Amino acid sequence: MPPNLTKPNSGFTSKPSPLCTFVSLIILLIIGFYTLHYPPGNPKKVLLFQQIFLSSASNSTIASYLRSLTSHPHLAGTKPSLETIHYVKTHFQNLGLETHTVPFQTLLSYPVHASVSMHFGNSTVLNLPLNEMGIPSYPSSGLIQPYHAFSPSGTVHGKVVFANHGREDDYRTLGLMGVNVNGCIVIIRKGGSLSRGAVVKIAEKKGALGVLMYAEGDVSKGSFGSGVERGTVMEGVGDPLTPGWGADEDGERLKLEDKKVLERFPGIPSLPLPFESAQLILDSLEGPLAPQEWRDSGRSNLSHVGSGLVMVNFTYQGEKKLATIYNVVAVIRGLEEPDRYVLMGNHRDAWTYGAVDPNSGTATLLDIARRYALLMRKGWNPRRTIIFCSWDAEEFGMIGSTEWVEQNLVNLGAKAVAYLNVDCAVQGPGFFAGATPQLDNLIFEVTKKVQDQDSEVVATIYEKWKTMNGNNIQRLSGVDSDFAPFLQHAGVPSVDIYYGRVAGVWGLLGLHLADDPVLPLDYLSYAKQLQEYKDAFSRVLDGNISLTPLAASIQEFTSAAKQASEETKKLMEQEFTNDLLALKIRALNDRLMLAERGFLDTDGIKGREWFKHLIYGPRSNYESGLEFFPGISDAMAESKNMTQKDGHAAIKHEIWRVARAIQRAAAALKGELV
Repeated sequence: MPPNLTKPNSGFTSKPSPLCTFVSLIILLIIGFYTLHYPPGNPKKVLLFQQIFLSSASNSTIASYLRSLTSHPHLAGTKPSLETIHYVKTHFQNLGLETHTVPFQTLLSYPVHASVSMHFGNSTVLNLPLNEMGIPSYPSSGLIQPYHAFSPSGTVHGKVVFANHGREDDYRTLGLMGVNVNGCIVIIRKGGSLSRGAVVKIAEKKGALGVLMYAEGDVSKGSFGSGVERGTVMEGVGDPLTPGWGADEDGERLKLEDKKVLERFPGIPSLPLPFESAQLILDSLEGPLAPQEWRDSGRSNLSHVGSGLVMVNFTYQGEKKLATIYNVVAVIRGLEEPDRYVLMGNHRDAWTYGAVDPNSGTATLLDIARRYALLMRKGWNPRRTIIFCSWDAEEFGMIGSTEWVEQNLVNLGAKAVAYLNVDCAVQGPGFFAGATPQLDNLIFEVTKKVQDQDSEVVATIYEKWKTMNGNNIQRLSGVDSDFAPFLQHAGVPSVDIYYGRVAGVWGLLGLHLADDPVLPLDYLSYAKQLQEYKDAFSRVLDGNISLTPLAASIQEFTSAAKQASEETKKLMEQEFTNDLLALKIRALNDRLMLAERGFLDTDGIKGREWFKHLIYGPRSNYESGLEFFPGISDAMAESKNMTQKDGHAAIKHEIWRVARAIQRAAAALKGELV
């Protein structure tokens, strides 16, 4: 007999080898470990911890956090921002949480000089104020002068045309009136769902020399005083010098003149204006009367669209430079499943003081951490790991969160359960939610548990929300906040919420996702939403283009969702005495967690390849009212400039890509190889 091998014995008479004994012991330990908390103690105790969380709310505590956070401006990459970083980090540490900062060296953009002047026919010149009213000196106040980050430097001189919100439809309206913006400066009022970058890009395509932009109505974001809305005009998210990888200090970087970098920035300068300065320009316009709809909307006193005899000169000089930004990360380790992560995030940086955006959300995040720490002192430990994330440089284009996601992409893909994002926690009354569909029912359940503190009568947030907008949950197709890299690049189920004066919803969502034995992810809602999306496309697509591949994949996904739902019910109905039940629940949870990743495609969305999610993501077809299947939407728009044969082929290809993505998600949900 060959050496190192032993003669096999009868299973009834042989003694187990030390290795077999060791393996068996390990399996029993694993099973025992996971059954310790299935179910997580007494259900009454779970409810007790939720009640303690809700009852420990303190508006005065949140107010004190907010005062500290907003005592001075704290733009990312500037010295004053370091104080805010220290405040957040120290808060987490004082609660006893594992806390660390994650630095990245990224390209940021700051203003050096800006001016706008009106030149009249009698040779008089009027220099327009660019700053907020009541702020006489930017250096003494610590504020950075109003600007658009990543705008190119330049001086332009020309006549002005009012282009409403700067949409393609607005330029068509001007064209029908005989007004051409080529060689002119366009003045835009912010709104119409377009990002600043998209507004400038469209204006550049129309031949405009530059863009002046002003805000009407709610100007809380990026503004102060009378309201000058700062913001970024860079396309995409993340550090432009490190597309696809984390911006480590000593890591690889593209050159600033690299084509891939330059494509992220507009080619014409732009500036934000105070409303009062914008009105002076509007008053000088001549030419055709503005459409009645334009005149009736907003608070501008608008008569004509231009141009006129008055010329406008504007100069912007800025600098792009490397700056160090810091994310602050705090961790509560899960007791049973420490390798499963529930992430709760908010960005910390602000254009000015950030009283609403973002630091009302930051103060709420700090308070949730305080309340979770209180639960821990009373004996609570989460089943899964909770990670608090305080992002930097969101205002420049979700840079802090994007770099962190890129750096941790593999671990997030394998371990992230969900990402819960809040920008503004106190932006007027009412509740507003955006989410991926499998989280809808959890949001409904949680909002039924939390009282609406703004209501004059006793009512839950769910009830108040229902009366205001019918419990509508928006989808996360835009690139609006830090959920974008988690969902649209990493495929992590995500929530983005805005609400008035309550931390309860955000905190309870985190508790359920961290503690529920079976993850509260309901893919039947997703299946229903996908069917509605398919039906919407069937109404606008050419009848010669078949949606059969899409319909078949949705049917397959629906079947998988029903199977997962039935399995969840059966597992939750069983007595928690079977040792293998814990492992069955773990396996089901992995499928529920990973299904969202199936919607990712390695090639990404055509023309915006960093965005991998084929159901929700940004589209280049700004006019489309369909905020889903961005690849199909873009192909439909591009087909107008192709032959019918080529156009149909492009649309069919995108339909197949989406169908394959849905099939991948269905396979992940079933947990089976095909």
